[in-house]
Amino acid sequence: MSFIALLLILLSALAHSSWNLLLKQSGDKETFVWWLLVTASLILSPIGFLLISQTNIDLQGWLLVLTTIALHIFYFVFLGRGYAQGDLSLVYPVARGIGPMLTPFLAIVVLNERVHILAIVGALTIVLGIYLMFWWNNFAKFAKKPSEILQTPGIGYAILTGIIISLYSLVDKKGVSSIQPFLYMYLLTLGTAIGLTPYILWKVGWKSANLELRNNITPIVIAGLLTYLAYALVLTAFSFSKVSYVAPAREIGIVVGVLMGVVILKEDLNKQRIIGSLTIMAVSYTHLTLPTNREV
Repeated sequence: MSFIALLLILLSALAHSSWNLLLKQSGDKETFVWWLLVTASLILSPIGFLLISQTNIDLQGWLLVLTTIALHIFYFVFLGRGYAQGDLSLVYPVARGIGPMLTPFLAIVVLNERVHILAIVGALTIVLGIYLMFWWNNFAKFAKKPSEILQTPGIGYAILTGIIISLYSLVDKKGVSSIQPFLYMYLLTLGTAIGLTPYILWKVGWKSANLELRNNITPIVIAGLLTYLAYALVLTAFSFSKVSYVAPAREIGIVVGVLMGVVILKEDLNKQRIIGSLTIMAVSYTHLTLPTNREV
C-alpha cells in the first residue's frame, strides 16, 4: 500500500470515529444522522455544484451513485438504531469489523481483484476479534443457540451495518473510477439526505426534527463535515490502492472508537474489549503493509 493511501486512511479513521462519537452523544440518532447529511450538503453545495457543472457523468456513473445512495440510507438508519441500543465501544467495532471481513471475498468475486493471502487470513481473524470482544464467556450458549448473539443490545443492527459497508465499498470502488471522489461523495451525501427525508418526517415529524437541530446544531455541523471528510478520504484512497486492502485497513479506527467510548462516554472497559480491539487493529496493520506478491 502506498504512503499516500496510508495517510488518507489514518486521517479518515480519526474523522470517522469522531463523528460516530458525536452521533452516540446525540438525542434521536436517526434524526441526528439526517441533519448532519443535510447540513453537510448545504455547506458544501458551492463546491459540489461547481464540480457538477464541470463534470460529465455517464449513465454507469449515475447508476453507481443511485446504488450507493440506496445502500447508505440503510447504513445510516441501521447505524443510528445500533447506537440507540448499544455502547459505542461495542457497536462501532462490530459494524466496522464485519464489513472488511466480507469485502476481500466479495472483491475477488465481483471485482476480480487479486488479493494477498494475508488479506484473507486477516478477514477471518476479524471474526476472532469480534468474538473476543463480546462472547468470550458465553461460547457454549451461543454455540448451542447462535440466534442468542442478536440479543446483545445493538449487535443486530451493527451486523447489518457491517454487511451494508461491504456492499457499498464495492460499489464505491467502481464509482470513483467513473467520477471524481469528492464529487462522488457530495452526490452520495446529498442523495442520502434527500432519500432519508420522507422517513424522518414520517417517523418523528418536523417539530421533533427541528428540536434535535436546535439542541445539537454545533455537533451536527461538525459531524456533517467530518462524515464528508472521512469517506471522501477513503474514496480517494481507493484511487491509490485496492478496495480489498483499503476497507480492512480503515479498521485501525476501531481502537480510537473504543477509547472514545471508555474515556469520554465512561463505558465499561474489560479485557475482552481490549484484546478484541487490538486483534482487529493488528489485522488492519497487516493490510496497511501488504506487499503485492502472494495474491490469490
